[in-house]
Amino acid sequence: MASYEHILTERRGDVLVVTLNRPDRLNAAPPALFDEIRDAIATLDGARAVLFAGAGRAFCSGADVAGGALGMDNPGETTFAALIEHYNRTMLAIAALDVPVVSAVRGPAAGIGCSLALAADFCVASETAYFLQAFVNIGLIPDGGASWMLPRLIGRARAAEMMLLGERVPAAKALDWGMIHKVVADDALDAESFALAERLAAGPTRALGAMRRGLHDALELSYADAMTREAENQRDMRGTADAMEGGMAFLQKRKPEFKGN
Repeated sequence: MASYEHILTERRGDVLVVTLNRPDRLNAAPPALFDEIRDAIATLDGARAVLFAGAGRAFCSGADVAGGALGMDNPGETTFAALIEHYNRTMLAIAALDVPVVSAVRGPAAGIGCSLALAADFCVASETAYFLQAFVNIGLIPDGGASWMLPRLIGRARAAEMMLLGERVPAAKALDWGMIHKVVADDALDAESFALAERLAAGPTRALGAMRRGLHDALELSYADAMTREAENQRDMRGTADAMEGGMAFLQKRKPEFKGN
């Protein structure tokens, strides 16, 4: 697999594991780190699920703006360019993936790191995890799709609480709000999140990909258009080998063995 400066990639069976690897900076993410994520997921080479994780005691503490990482000569335009050309492109690439995505969060998932964690189909958090949009404390606003994502996940009132007050949302509260999938003990996070990714990777990959895109698209479609999209996807899925295997397994009263096609 390709070698990167800011992330580690590992193929574990049918799961592509992408680990943010700047533990000395709590995995604060310069634009180049998001470029590396986008490159790593561009060619899955048969991987049937993706798992995002962070090295050390943090998932991602946000964008790395220290030491001129985003430049300060014209900070407004530099930040705009970094979002449009780097961070946002990667978030859109994650949304367009044809395979399910899991994130494993311990410690902070802040700013763009929060957006990255919640972009997964399943976010598994350890008891030490927290989610944070602290931009209000420095006179800025959330980015990376947070203003689109949070109201849809937790409702407008809770999104406003998170964004306008800029306070930490601990893992237990995030679970209660419906923001994340599961909370586990810190020492169980790696195994639990990988087991979930592995389970998804063993599923009917094309159907799972259509489901995740359908969930995303339905947030913007009318009821009638969403049903039409379902019918179109169902038509496509009926011709897949996995659908045939699923039907045969049902008739034969056995567990299906999906191959991802």
